[in-house]
Amino acid sequence: MTGLRVLAVDDLPPALDELCTMLREAPEVGEVVGAGDALKALKLLQADRFDAVFLDISMPGLDGLELASLLAKLSEPPVIVFVTAHDGHAVTAYGIGAVDYLLKPVRAERLSAALAKVTRMATPAPRATPDAMAALPVESGGRTRYVRRDDVLFVEAHGDYVRLHTRGGVHLVRMPISRLEEYWEGTGFSRVHRGFLLAVGAVLELRSDSAGGLLAHTEAGDVPVSRRHARDLRDRLLEAAQRGQLGSGPR
Repeated sequence: MTGLRVLAVDDLPPALDELCTMLREAPEVGEVVGAGDALKALKLLQADRFDAVFLDISMPGLDGLELASLLAKLSEPPVIVFVTAHDGHAVTAYGIGAVDYLLKPVRAERLSAALAKVTRMATPAPRATPDAMAALPVESGGRTRYVRRDDVLFVEAHGDYVRLHTRGGVHLVRMPISRLEEYWEGTGFSRVHRGFLLAVGAVLELRSDSAGGLLAHTEAGDVPVSRRHARDLRDRLLEAAQRGQLGSGPR
């Protein structure tokens, strides 16, 4: 069976049935198992592997936050998404390591966004070849030097070339940005604009420009973020911040 294996946990049968139904209808999900309380869920998780747990908070006995804290100690913990009628636990939930926090009644578009995050976390994107393009040759004045991918903070399109912006300077490489994006997908880089590829871990903060546009600030300069890419970047930055990976370069 392909797709995510998901465990849904809620002590209210109607709410559990509705959540299971919505999850089964999602194209990313291959299998859904329901549990009516946290202890049953814990037994299922100890006996089998799940990619993600969609978890209610207010339950008798062991509540959702306590269960999530236990799951975080597993050697291969599932991705946690909280589904609750209360908005007062969001800070605690993200502190435990949840990737999303859905409020009941769950809207289809919010569930889809949460599953996109789960998919990114549970199934790392494939690379063109193992560690493809970990370094790029830069030709200048009859000499060749190599720029490591981990030193690049962002990439700027320049016709048939790209400019690699690093802390030490800018390097010009003959390669379309779309091709470089294919190679570096899944290595910590995100397309944030038609002309820019950004190392998410290099972002120090988000800023607004004079026209109200969004800028990602790095040590090598500001990168414009288009409106269509803004939400995905914010999600990726939140995930990186929770892992303490911001301001350190690509991961």
